[in-house]
Order: sequence, then C-alpha cells, then structure tokens
Amino acid sequence: MTAFAATLFDSFRKGTRKLLAWPDATPIDYFFADSDIAQLHRVAPTGDAALDDQTWNDLLLPRYHERLGAGVSIFGRQALYRRLRGGANDAECAGQAERLRALMADPARRTQLEAALRPLRDADTETAALLFEGKAPAPPAWLGWTWLLPLALLASIAGVILTPWSWLATAGVLYLLIAGQMRYHERVEAWKRALNTLQMLLLASSTVGTRDAAAPDALRAGAQHAARLGGRLARSMFARMSQDGGAYGDWFMLSNVKHYYRSQAIAFAERDFLVECYLACAELEADLALARTLLASPTWCWAGRSDGAIEIEAGVHPLLASPAALSVALEDKGAFISGPNGSGKSTFLRMLGLNLVVARAFGFCHARRARLPALPVYASMQNEDSLLEGQSLYMAELRRAKELIAAAEGPHPGICLIDEIFRGTNHVESVASSAAVLDTLAARARVVVSSHNLVLASLLEHRLEALCIDRDDEGRLVLAPGVLAQTNGIALLATQGFGAEIEGKAQKVAAWLETYLGQPEAGAHVLAAQS
Repeated sequence: MTAFAATLFDSFRKGTRKLLAWPDATPIDYFFADSDIAQLHRVAPTGDAALDDQTWNDLLLPRYHERLGAGVSIFGRQALYRRLRGGANDAECAGQAERLRALMADPARRTQLEAALRPLRDADTETAALLFEGKAPAPPAWLGWTWLLPLALLASIAGVILTPWSWLATAGVLYLLIAGQMRYHERVEAWKRALNTLQMLLLASSTVGTRDAAAPDALRAGAQHAARLGGRLARSMFARMSQDGGAYGDWFMLSNVKHYYRSQAIAFAERDFLVECYLACAELEADLALARTLLASPTWCWAGRSDGAIEIEAGVHPLLASPAALSVALEDKGAFISGPNGSGKSTFLRMLGLNLVVARAFGFCHARRARLPALPVYASMQNEDSLLEGQSLYMAELRRAKELIAAAEGPHPGICLIDEIFRGTNHVESVASSAAVLDTLAARARVVVSSHNLVLASLLEHRLEALCIDRDDEGRLVLAPGVLAQTNGIALLATQGFGAEIEGKAQKVAAWLETYLGQPEAGAHVLAAQS
C-alpha cells in the first residue's frame, strides 16, 4: 500500500465513522504474565549490570512499572521493563530526554502517535522470544503432495458408484486429513496468535512511518514494506472473507497447515526487518508512556549525573498518595539511617532506591532536584524465612549479605540499600555480624543502611555518615545529621493499648540493658583502628 493510498483509506475510514457515528474500537489490553513482560530483557538485555530479582521486588518496581505501563501494549511494557532493569548510559539518557521533551511539548503528535500505535494493544501474544530466538520449522516432505488428498477423497466418493468398497478409501483419506489437523492443531493455533501480533506490529509500523515525520528511520523507510509484508503473511482473500469456506479448506486441503509453514518461512526470512519494527514501536510507545507520566507527575526533575555523589532535594516516592519529601546529600561516604518506629526509614530507602534506578534508566527523578551516579543498585529489604525451603530469616539475611559482598567485589560495585540488617538473631550477635559485614561491604561499595541497633552508628562512623529521620518544629519529616536521641518503641506499647503494667516492666528491662551494654559511643574505636 502506497503512502497516498494509506492516507486516502484513512480519510475514508474516518469520514465513514463520523458519518455513521461508529465509535473507535476500544483496545483490549490483554493480561500478560511477568515472565512475558520480561522476555525482551531476557533475550536482548541492555546495560552492564541489570537489577537482580530481589532488588526489583524490594524497591516495589513491579508496581511502579505497572503504573508506567497503564494503557500500554505488551511491546511498550517490555521496553519499559528492559530500560528499568538494565539502565542506560549517558548518551542514551540524553537522547531519551530529548525525545521526551519533544513529545511533552507536542500534544497533537502524542495524540497522533497514540492512535497509530493503538493496534499494538490488540496483540494477545508475546513475540520477543520468537523474533530473537525462534527458528523456522522445516516443512515436511509430504507437504507438497497435500493437493492429492482432496482429489483422492473425491475419487473415492465417486468410486462408490462402481463398488461400495470405495468407502474404505474414503475413510482412509478422511483419517489422514483428520490426523493432520489433530497433529498440528496446537501449533497452528499458537502460530495464529503470534501471527496476529505480528500483523498488529506491521500495521502500527506502516501507519507511524507514513504519518509521523519524526518517526524513527526504521519505520519511515520501511512503512511501505511493512504494509506489503502484512499482506504476504495473511491468509488468502477467500479464507479471510469466508469463514466457512476457510474451514472447509483447512479440513479437506490442510490449508491452515500449509499457511503455517509458508507464513513462518516468510516471517523468519524477514526477521531482521520485523525486529527493527518491533524495537522501534516498543521504544516509541515506551517514550509516550514516560511523557504521559511526567506530564501527570506533580514532582519530578531531570537528574544530573555525578561521579559518586548522591544528592536528592525533596525526593518523594511516586507510589504514595501523599508522600513526605526528604532530602539527602552524600559525597563520598554511605549513611547509617536511624529514626523512631514509624518515621519512614524503609520508605526513605525505597524512595532513594527507586529514584536511583529511574535516574539510571530514564534520566529523571521524582524530586525537586537531583544529581546521582549511574551505578547499579542492590537492595536487601524484604528477607523472609521460608518454610518450603527450610530457611530461617537469619539464614536468608546471611545469603543476601553474601550476594551483596560478591557484587561489591565484582566488576560492577554499586549502591547497597539495606533495611534492618540481621534482625533474625539475638541483639549481641546481630550487632557483631552487622558491624563486620557492613564494614567490609562499605569499603567496597556505597552503603545506605537503616537499623534500630544504634550502636552501629559509632562502630561504623569511619564508613557511614550518621543521619536521623525525625520531625522539625513544624512537624515535617527531615533527614538531619546525627543519631536518634530518644527511641519510641516502649512508648508505643502504651499507645497500642498494652497498659501501664507492661510499659513499666519494659522500662525497667531497658534501663538495665542500657547499663549492661554501655553507651553507643563506647564502640567508636573498635573497627576504625584497623581500617
């Protein structure tokens, strides 16, 4: 289809819809499993150090990705996922920021692109694995002789005039036809869904390449070829126009099996072109999703790149309805975060981690201002015991700690975010193990850790800057230098209705423990002297 013909047909379609008041079809937006969305990242990973699964889940990135991908096809969701998991280098971030600025400044183009890419949302099958890893099946030798089957069937039926034994030949031919359908049914049906997805891709590629002057080169140069390829992959005109006729052709001539092999051969011969269309449409749809997100976000900024400094001013977590903005500035050290129960230490770590990941992947942050390093992020925040695996909480924490140390000693050391380290053992051994692991880890990577074990602040002051989350005179949460001065764990007993008796007993035990264990400052020299 030429560009002129495509434009003419589109104008006719719009005019007909307007005249007859036909509404545009609502995209279906099929559900896809997490493994489907991750396929593009698996078969064509980007970046040197992708986020591992625990970091991905600890930072609530599945929910963030889901929000970004609302109203986006499987293609766009896969591109967003790959960017988040793998990150982008400086040049890629700069190019992405330029594209997003252009889209945000041009609402008419956004509307046009969304309409052109809408067919992608009717795709019900993931095709990244097919295009990047699949291999065309070799057609069987008998496929070229299937035209004899309907002739043999007709001949056997006609032979009944001469002898009733011809019904045996008829039964034999029918058996071959039915056996062929049964053998290939699942493969043909699966390919039919994949082919429908490829058709939607080629339709969107042709439409975008024809209408959008700023479309990627691959789409503009291949717009006409995409339209022609869509026609070559389709069933015959007779099969498309007559459902019953197509069914008869499938049953008595194995037309669907022949089309299965013919269209697969075409698709794999054109795989390089299909991959170009795939990536161009997926990245374009991802850009549209990000532009919509930024336009709807009340707080965001372009993130500057730093050599190692971590600076976030008024950073917020985008998944919270009313997030409290916090600021942090770390030059060359990590941080030990303390704060009262319920003050938001875990939320702060997730805010920091999510913004580090988003800045590395997309070049912006959910903050008033930010300057961040393009380093991989490793999180340890939701370790749990596992009954099925026979693993206690402490063993799970030890396993994750070994993984963080291995990452810090590997080719891509980054930023480690740790929430309540080693809470699965007793206080003394928790402090001892935490201090040893954090001291070693912080010597190789940037570490931001939160803990109720305040003695760790003095033990690690040569590695980590002590910061405390608390409220200022106006009741706003702030992150200030220092260690929590007054805990509230026992005070919460009273607010939760445990009563004065239990609170009083807890106070007595706490007073004894403070005398027994000594003041936190007493440990300042233990590890610093050997570093």
